[in-house]
Amino acid sequence: MRKKSSPKPVLGYTDTETVKLDLDNMPFKSVKYRASRTSRWFRLRGFIVLKSSNNRYHVVFDRKVSWSLNVKITGWACLLTKHKGLTGWFILQCIKQGSTLRISPKKDKPRPRLVYHYGKEDGQIRSFREYRHMLKGFMRKSKTLPKS
Repeated sequence: MRKKSSPKPVLGYTDTETVKLDLDNMPFKSVKYRASRTSRWFRLRGFIVLKSSNNRYHVVFDRKVSWSLNVKITGWACLLTKHKGLTGWFILQCIKQGSTLRISPKKDKPRPRLVYHYGKEDGQIRSFREYRHMLKGFMRKSKTLPKS
């Protein structure tokens, strides 16, 4: 008898005004350096780094920007890092005209957890964290996420 699968949805945070980077297979020290350089160059006020799994990181910046500036900044980061994974993620975000980062667990990967923060967090980071907190509460109530 086959075991019935119950697919769990992967939930994320999508918008056009928050600069986000999805950096996979990059050492943490390099992620911090790239995020810091991007934040300073474009005056993004601050950033947080979330670890989604081993050597896989998400970066969320604080300053609200237009979609066209968001595309410019993320494209600049792709060129700066020469990171194929980031470039592929960036192209997909451009196609759907909004950038998304995962918030929930995904298959064998845990939900991303905060591992570093720098600078201000009262703009887009606050919005991201409030949404993340609300979603985690919802997932706990629906018993799709264990308490932690």
